Amino acid sequence: MFEKVLIPTDFSKHARKVVECAGEIPGVKEIVLLSVISRSVITRVWDPVAELKEVEKKLIEEKKFIAAPGIDVKVRAVSVLEGEVASAIQKVAEEEKVSLVSMGARGKSLISSVLLGSVSRNVLRFGDTHLLVMRYKVLEDGDMEKHCARILAKVLFPTDFSQPAEVALSFLKNIPGIGELILLNVVSTGETEEEIDANVAEATQKINEISAELAKGGMKVTTKVIVGHPVDEIRSFAEKEDVSLIALSSQGSVAIKKGRIGSTAYDVANSAARPVLILRRSKIVMY
Repeated sequence: MFEKVLIPTDFSKHARKVVECAGEIPGVKEIVLLSVISRSVITRVWDPVAELKEVEKKLIEEKKFIAAPGIDVKVRAVSVLEGEVASAIQKVAEEEKVSLVSMGARGKSLISSVLLGSVSRNVLRFGDTHLLVMRYKVLEDGDMEKHCARILAKVLFPTDFSQPAEVALSFLKNIPGIGELILLNVVSTGETEEEIDANVAEATQKINEISAELAKGGMKVTTKVIVGHPVDEIRSFAEKEDVSLIALSSQGSVAIKKGRIGSTAYDVANSAARPVLILRRSKIVMY
């Protein structure tokens, strides 16, 4: 499903974990390790050629941390002006024809970095390639628990029953190795208790029908309908159920322009404490 994967890295410990987990991505055969160096427009003296050579050496060393045999690894280093890193990542993704971009949720700084601040948000908002945002639970001793060993063990798929969500689910169900799939619908409309109850009943019927179809293919599926704010409930449910991955469509029931992302998908990917897989509608229809 994701035969060629692009991994942008700033050589931070969080980016290193993404590299270490790369072999767990289903179907991966080739990985492109990318480092984007940038300079301020006010920098007067800069030797990008020399810096790119040094970065390429570091990328070659980074290849050693891909703990999976049989995967071809290519390294690329590019230089851009400050503020153009996200655009460079998307450009390389298009040039390399990758099927997935996998990024860490944090970088060198726990507060803001190349992979957490405007860059990751812009890749999330304006990118046009499936995106896996990896997150790691920080333990008390400062070490990080790796999610990659169980990335597909328990997958949460929030759905609003829209056509984009249906398309994303049709793609997701064919990804090999999913241990359990949880279908979640959050009812967020209804002025009275009667209206809310009616919406819950309708959602329950729909989600059970979807579950029954998936179960025919041998997949282990569970369902849940919750009342509340979609983003809050998705994040809370993911933590409560200790899911290994949240997968969702980049778009929901409101149609938006190609390459853009819906508010629910954006907020979940930006704030959930679990790895998040954003499935781009524009790429799914190509399969």
